[in-house]
Amino acid sequence: MQNEPKLYLDLNSTVPAYRQIVDQLRALLVEGVLKPGEALPPVRRLALELGVHFNTVAEAYRTLSQEGFLEVTHGRAARVVERVARPVAEEVEQEAVQTLRKRLRELVAELRARGLSTQHIARELSGVLETLEL
Repeated sequence: MQNEPKLYLDLNSTVPAYRQIVDQLRALLVEGVLKPGEALPPVRRLALELGVHFNTVAEAYRTLSQEGFLEVTHGRAARVVERVARPVAEEVEQEAVQTLRKRLRELVAELRARGLSTQHIARELSGVLETLEL
C-alpha cells in the first residue's frame, strides 16, 4: 500500500482484533482509499506493527477475501481486487437493514449519552455518506 493508511487496534476492546482489522480495511476499501491492484502489507509485517499474532492478520485477510475484496495467494502479497456487486435476496437485504438500524440506534444512544446533539450526529452521518461512492 503506497502511503499506507495506519490501522489501530484497541486491545482492551471486546471486539476481537481480527474483526477490528477487517472493519478498518473494509472501510478503506469501500471508501476507495485502497484501490484494485494494490498490495496489502505482508501478514507478518502488519502483525508486528499491530502487536498481534500473524494468524490474526491472516484471518482478517481471509475474511476480506471471502467477501470478494482481496485476492490471497500463499507466498504472495494479498491484493485488492475489483469487487463485483452481486444481487442480494430480499430477505438478506431486510436482515441487513435491520442490523443496520439496530447498530445505528446503539451508536446514536452511546453518542447522545456522551453529550453529542442529535444534529451533530446527523451532520457526521451525512459527512460519512458523502465520502462513499454509491
